[in-house]
Amino acid sequence: MTNENPKLATIKALLAKAEDPAASPEEAEAYFGRAADLMAKYGIDQAMLAEARPETDKITSRSFDIKGKYVPDRAALLFSITHALGAQNVYWTLTDYESGKRYRKVKVYAHESTLDRIELLFSSLQLQALNGMAKARPMYGESVTAYRKSWMAGFASSVRRRLDEAEETAVQESTQQGVGAELVLVKREAAVQVFFKQAHPKVKTAPRRRLTGNGWRDGRAAGERADIGGRQIGRTRKALAV
Repeated sequence: MTNENPKLATIKALLAKAEDPAASPEEAEAYFGRAADLMAKYGIDQAMLAEARPETDKITSRSFDIKGKYVPDRAALLFSITHALGAQNVYWTLTDYESGKRYRKVKVYAHESTLDRIELLFSSLQLQALNGMAKARPMYGESVTAYRKSWMAGFASSVRRRLDEAEETAVQESTQQGVGAELVLVKREAAVQVFFKQAHPKVKTAPRRRLTGNGWRDGRAAGERADIGGRQIGRTRKALAV
């Protein structure tokens, strides 16, 4: 990101402190709360600024190459974040010809300020998820891989729910202050949908994943403790694939 907004820089610093393994759960939670408050204010501020000056926050796209371990599971976490923040996404499953391994390229469409927040959230939350998943223990005799995949799904589910609830709170607060951000946010999301459909008119919905592990509950609990870093409108959508 270029010409980084000072508020975003502060949020990034708070998230880095929350990710520090040396931080206690209480300290991490405090950092998370401060980051969430700043992220919410930033989101509303950018939306209202762009309403008056659309050229300050244009709709565009950003690509995320997800490589390494647990690729589909980390991609699902990204989908939870993008959907909650009113973005649209499409993905391709490709092959890295240097390593011979499969990876996913996810292309996210949203306003530039929203893409900045998505990038911050995904960077922080996937690290928190991978660290938490590694510490979790499946039941005796259960496949570790199956457990961890369902754990990640539970984590992503909690993140999505918390983002949705945080958005509602942010919108209510803006209404009480006379800002009237709700209609602006809805209009922005509708504009993103139009932009996305023009770019991918023949996109299809990805099939629902089938997971067999018993880590869902543990992952959801970890997601409840994780930082959500912001508040934006959430919508019920599925990931898309081409």
